[in-house]
Amino acid sequence: MRYIFKFPDIGEGLDEGTIVEWHVEKGSTVKMGDPLCTMETDKVVTAIPSPKDGVIAAKFGKTGEVIHVGDALVEIEIEGVSGEAAVEEANKVEAVNEEGAGVVGTLEVAGNSVVLSASREGVKETETVKPEKKALATPVARALAKELGVDIDKVKGSGPAGRVTKEDVTSFAVAPPEKNEKFRSDNNDTVEIEQLSQIRKSIARHMTQSKHNAAHMTLFEEVEISELERIRTRYKETLQKEGVKLTYLSFIVKAVALALKKHRSLNAEMDLEGGKMIYKKYYNIGIATDTEKGLVVPVIRNADRLSVREIASEIAALSEKARSGQLTMEDMKGGTFTITSYGNIGGLFAAPVINYPEAGILGVGRISKQPVVKGEELAIGLVLPLSLSVDHRIADGGDTARFMNTIMAYLADPVTLLFN
Repeated sequence: MRYIFKFPDIGEGLDEGTIVEWHVEKGSTVKMGDPLCTMETDKVVTAIPSPKDGVIAAKFGKTGEVIHVGDALVEIEIEGVSGEAAVEEANKVEAVNEEGAGVVGTLEVAGNSVVLSASREGVKETETVKPEKKALATPVARALAKELGVDIDKVKGSGPAGRVTKEDVTSFAVAPPEKNEKFRSDNNDTVEIEQLSQIRKSIARHMTQSKHNAAHMTLFEEVEISELERIRTRYKETLQKEGVKLTYLSFIVKAVALALKKHRSLNAEMDLEGGKMIYKKYYNIGIATDTEKGLVVPVIRNADRLSVREIASEIAALSEKARSGQLTMEDMKGGTFTITSYGNIGGLFAAPVINYPEAGILGVGRISKQPVVKGEELAIGLVLPLSLSVDHRIADGGDTARFMNTIMAYLADPVTLLFN
């Protein structure tokens, strides 16, 4: 039996992915769960496992090519299966439960028992491959394409009857449709053009959606954290011996989670179509993380129930997964509020963009020593700048200020974090 495995719908609104690497070739023998290819989606880079045992009869798509949900990935020859049994086999693959198919990660995460859903339309006896159509083009266009190293058969023509013109070739040379390839213009290296990655496209869409759908307001404050630094210094070496890095962010996450419990409007979501406000009674804090491929937001779940030490361990684990490209969809689902820390790179204040549809995001700037007034005396203090952006449709100015004051009180006197 010949079986076509199609790129499945893995949920979270994803409808396409880019092939990063193939792990099989035509003629390769595969077992269920073996990686077929590595795919970059809007949110994660993940291995796509084989749904069946068999031999790869054909594979579709090249490295760097965008594959949409429902597009064929591979054709698998399954020995000893034919007729009605073939249809039954296809139906078995489709019957994989939604939970197993919806969360895709590395094979270590997914496990050999997890396979991805496929379409019964994939069962067929033969396949006809259509030859590539040769482009109609003017002699001048062909000469220019040869000079620029452009495959003229890939250029979409704008001339009569779809004929490729010189202008079409020039435009293609500057900005071709292929993914993940770098091109230079014909003007002595004046520009370098690189196609957008899936993650970068997702960031662009999400930021635009946030700006269009939320009424942004940003509040700026500073908090003196010398006491927090004293406590952190006292315990960080002990925890480091246990493999736990005690960062400022660990305290900030805990402070934010506890503050959200006292100010529900900052842990809410507006359902404008339904005319409802949704107040969430769980506190999952997203941590915006800078990676080589772009910004990702893994989530620390139930942060209000975790100790500062446990939060520090979670941050370290998620940061490592983000850097190594091992984050799964589950790691980034369900956030209720986001923290973005840019201070370790540079910058005091910012107006961070809300992670829509959340109600707010806290920006953490660069900590610095500054003169501060303590009692009636001038002293050297450790000052942390904070920037809080909120959806003004959900949180009023008073709510926003009180929420920020609560966070600052926890950070100024971190011992209080132990009693809440």
